[in-house]
Parts: sequence; structure tokens; C-alpha cells
Amino acid sequence: MKIYNTLIREKQEFVPLVEGEVRIYTCGPTVYNYFHIGNARPFITFDTLRRYLEYKNYKVIYVQNFTDIDDKMINQANAEGITVREMADRYIREYYIDADNLNIKRSTFQPRATDCIVDILDMINVLVNKGYAYVAEDGVYFSVEKFETYGKLSNFNLDELEAGASERVCINESKINRADFALWKFKKEGEPSWESPWGDGRPGWHIECSAMSRKYLGDTIDIHCGGQDLIFPHHENEIAQSEATTGKPFVNYWMHNGFININNQKMSKSSGNFFTIRDIVQKYSYEVIRFFILSSHYRSPINFSEDLLAASQVALERIRNCVNNNTFIIDNRKKTGFEENIIANLDIQELKEAIAKAKTEFIASMDDDLNTADAMAALFDLVRVANIASTKDNVPSSILNEASTIIIVLFGVLGIKIIQEETIPSEVIALVVDRVNAKNEKNFALADEIRKKIGDFGFTVSDTPAGPKISKI
Repeated sequence: MKIYNTLIREKQEFVPLVEGEVRIYTCGPTVYNYFHIGNARPFITFDTLRRYLEYKNYKVIYVQNFTDIDDKMINQANAEGITVREMADRYIREYYIDADNLNIKRSTFQPRATDCIVDILDMINVLVNKGYAYVAEDGVYFSVEKFETYGKLSNFNLDELEAGASERVCINESKINRADFALWKFKKEGEPSWESPWGDGRPGWHIECSAMSRKYLGDTIDIHCGGQDLIFPHHENEIAQSEATTGKPFVNYWMHNGFININNQKMSKSSGNFFTIRDIVQKYSYEVIRFFILSSHYRSPINFSEDLLAASQVALERIRNCVNNNTFIIDNRKKTGFEENIIANLDIQELKEAIAKAKTEFIASMDDDLNTADAMAALFDLVRVANIASTKDNVPSSILNEASTIIIVLFGVLGIKIIQEETIPSEVIALVVDRVNAKNEKNFALADEIRKKIGDFGFTVSDTPAGPKISKI
């Protein structure tokens, strides 16, 4: 498998530190609100990376954090008259509701920053003792000039760095260099704090991830993931403080996903085009959102629009209809005692070749820097051939079932569920029987009336050579 490594700006053959095992750290949410579609992209993308590595029989140790102490959290908690901990508890619960429904697997470890204060203080202490950090009036800072390779991830020159490169870069007069960043912030009125050798306070944003990664994954890890906006300063600062602490390489492979635009404009609250996942699922399912995210290569920008979501919904239904139709045909053949006349022919050969090709191209695409877009395209080719084959009586049930199995399994690797657990109410089944009787009696007006009643239950019925087929609307 090849991965595009942001550190070297090219695709690189993936070789884990330990054979058969992969250690991954991915930046999680700051828990002061529901997470939005921009947050969802890395959560879904790197969950898919994990799933694919597991499909390839790697043991994956996957860590995603919760940032539960932060300026935004403090300000909002104070405004609402609650503690920061209460706010974190609330939105961690809400995170899991959305993440579980998006079929994002639970992390091997998902620590809170505030549960790792001891680990954070240990790292800061090492950095101070080594001379990489200094105590200022308002906190403890990392001296970027002391770390010779600072800027190697972002390719920024230290002399050219602007202090305002991120909303989380702090500008004040107590720093030696304008690019120095806070490891520990001394306590202010109305803020939660912890004891430290340098004064009561709270951790800086960057040191939290370094400490949590080191605690659960060790000094050097295989893959670190996150959004493109985190390259600088967050990930750049993680490298500096981690490698200065341990004297070892921090990460072997850096993976960053592209941005999401809303109707071709940058997503922002001030522009009024800011959508949480909870907003979107008022109209589209969680599965459609996941499908939409994976329809593009993770490093490419995505344009989010209602038209594209609607297209994703149609595409997902097409796949499900293919599998459901195969199941319907196979079941009805068993019920009716249909005798299969299995003779080698072009229809059988074409479907067999499509099954083999789909699996080969799926793996090749995923091995090529997690190209989910091409992987899905390979499966759509199989769906097209399977739909044609299902109309032929000379295609054996075993091959139709094999096609369905490949579709289900490989979309499952993408975290997309094709089989929906669906219970058809007894009232609907009774109405379908009544409609069959009405049609047999040539009472088509009554049959149409019954079809409308079936629709009121949220189902539709279609007539096929194998009998009536009931589907969810």
C-alpha cells in the first residue's frame, strides 16, 4: 500500500514499525458543539483507513482524542453558566450519537486531554530541563528557534512565519519569538486549572495531542492523521515538542484530508453556510453522508451541496436495489422450485469476470493512497453487470449470490452498510395479497387504491416475473 506522506510531499510505500501492526493517531473534536460536516470528513476518512488496514489483516491500535479544555470551551461554558467539564460531558455524548450512526468504529483509546494532565506535565518538564522551553509571565512556551528542523512539515521558513497564521497562535509580548507556542497557560479568573511546578494553569492545545499520542502509542508512531488545516501550526508544533522530548522521530507517515466547501464557498459560521451533521440528518441519512464523503479522494477538496447529497442517496439506493433484487430472485427460485439450467454462456462468464475484476480493482485503488472514489467506481461496474445478469434465467443463483456478497463485503470495508434491517408490517403484507387478488380479478382500480394504501405505510410494491416485490420508499 502507498500513502501520500505530507512530510515528503509524495506517495510512499507503507511499512509499519512492527510487522502486522499499525499505530494511528488522529486529531479528534473540541467538544463544545455538535460536530460539523468539515469535522466529519477526517473522522470518516481515517476510520475507513483503519477498516481497510484491518481488512488486510493488520492489528490496528487507533487513538482519537477529545480536546476538552480550550479557550472556546471556557468562553462558552462561562456564557452558559456551566462548568467546562459539564459541557465536555454533554458534547462527548452527542459526538458518539453522530459518530456511531456514521458507522465510525470506536477508537482503541479515546482519551480526554484533562485525563492526561500528568503525562502533559511530564513532557513539559523534560522540555524545560532540556532548554527547549522557558517560563514567561503568562505561561510556559516552547522555543521554536531551539528546534533546528522547525517547519519541516509545513515547509514554512521560521523567518517568514506570521504569528496570525492560525486563530490559536498566541500573540503577546512575553514570548521570545513570535512563533513560540504555549505549552502551559497560567490560570486566569474564571478558568479551570491544575497545579504545576511553574504555577497553576492549564495545557496548551498542541502539547495535549503529543502527550496522549505518546501515552497510548509510544515515542514513534506509524500514521498521524488530520485535516489539512492542522498542518500548521498544530502538527508542526506536535513534531517539535515530541521530537525535542524523546530525541526520536515522532511520526513516519502524515496523512491530511482536503477541505469541504459549501456550494463552492468556504464553510464558515459568519457566512451562514455552516452545517452540523445533526442539521444534515434532518433530510439525509447518516449513511448517505458517509457515502458522499467517500465518493471523492480524501486529499481532494469536496463541494458540499444538496444536489450532490441527493445524487449520493440515489447511488446508494441503486446498490441496495441490486443486492435486494438478487436476494428476491434467489428466494423466489427456492419457493417456486425453479430448476436452474446451468450452461456455460456469455452472461455467466461476464458476471464471473466482473466479480473478479471488482475485487482486484477495489484493492488496487485502496492500496493507491486510499482512493475510495476509484474503489467505489469498481464496485459500481459490478453492480451494472449484476443488474443485467439478474434478468437472465440462465445465470445461477450461486453466482448472483457471489456478486451480492462481494458488493456487501467491500462496501463494508468502506463502512457503508448495504443490507438494511427492514421489517415489513403484517398490514402491508396483507395489502399486497389483496392487491394480487384484485389484479387476478382484473379489478385494476381497486389494485391502484391498494397500492396507495401500501404507500401510506412507507412501502412500494412492484410487479416482477417472480411475483410482487415490496420495497421501502
